[in-house]
Amino acid sequence: QVQLVESGGGLVQAGGSLRLSCAASGRTFSGYGMGWFRQAPGKERKFVVAISWRGGITYYADSVKGRFTISRDNAKNTVYLQMNSLKPEDTAVYYCAARLGPVVPGTPDEYDYWGQGTQVTVSS
Repeated sequence: QVQLVESGGGLVQAGGSLRLSCAASGRTFSGYGMGWFRQAPGKERKFVVAISWRGGITYYADSVKGRFTISRDNAKNTVYLQMNSLKPEDTAVYYCAARLGPVVPGTPDEYDYWGQGTQVTVSS
């Protein structure tokens, strides 16, 4: 089992920035691809960004390219999501997810472990 805990969400004005963190515990972090998904009220959970175990491969949803950056510190078992130039349409609950094996820019079903989510609200 891998436990994931997100932090760093909050309320920010449009154009602002936030950095989300996802701390992993339990089984070794080694070998896990990590992703961030988001879910707005009344909508499906959608892929945002993912990073491979060693950090050499990343995938971004078109809607966040150039604004969001994913990174990871394996020594700290932590993944980060730096979000810049935030827009009201970025408002959602953001979830961290882990997948043993190759990272994929896929659907939630392709990820094995999930955090509880952190709310991000961007005001206009």
